[in-house]
Amino acid sequence: MSISHDPLDEASLDLVTPDGGGADQLGEILASVRQKRVWVEFVRDGLTFDLTGLAPGLTADFPQVFHRFDLKQLPEQADYEVLHLTPGHHLAGGERLIPIAQGLLGLARDLVDHFDELDCVVWPPSASAIGHQFFESVVTAWLEGGPFPALGLTAFRETVDGALQSEGLDYWIGQEVRIEPPLSADKVTATRLGVRLINQLVLVGGIEQSERVVAPDGTNLVMRTSRNGKFVRVWRE
Repeated sequence: MSISHDPLDEASLDLVTPDGGGADQLGEILASVRQKRVWVEFVRDGLTFDLTGLAPGLTADFPQVFHRFDLKQLPEQADYEVLHLTPGHHLAGGERLIPIAQGLLGLARDLVDHFDELDCVVWPPSASAIGHQFFESVVTAWLEGGPFPALGLTAFRETVDGALQSEGLDYWIGQEVRIEPPLSADKVTATRLGVRLINQLVLVGGIEQSERVVAPDGTNLVMRTSRNGKFVRVWRE
């Protein structure tokens, strides 16, 4: 990983002379910078990523967060400053491709590993805040060939009719998983099942028709897309 562009390199300290001349000019530059986004460009594995929200510029906007993993409470705006990491402009439109997403998450993993001050990572597609140790662990495992980090890069919520539905999976495959009642009655067991199914669905890129699978307890399950194709519904056969 390397920094390929730092806009502040253009603000040379040569503007301040030994006798103090130019100090006002430097002050004007810093005052101007504080009203803008300060960013740097990273290169990792041949891909570029932008990190915005750095001092002395404006902090990045505080994200919406509804779910938390390995955190005692949801982060609040009053307690944090936010940095925003995104794929570079030339990668626009390819954010959901697995190699680019893994590059982005790998870079975030490297940053939280290096800087203890980075307390958590927020993944906007699932509106999840993930504690830095848990994030580092699950992302590292995925990058090394392990399971997809379903707890964090997706989340789960209970619907009004008692189903357990994923949030954020559509970012990856264009579909959400919906575990139907009564299979969803035990939320802990249903969540474990959802994690397994999400890992498989990310590997295959979703489904287009009915499929049958076997749950960890040996139960035969049916997976079928909804009429609009946006959900993968799961129930006992």
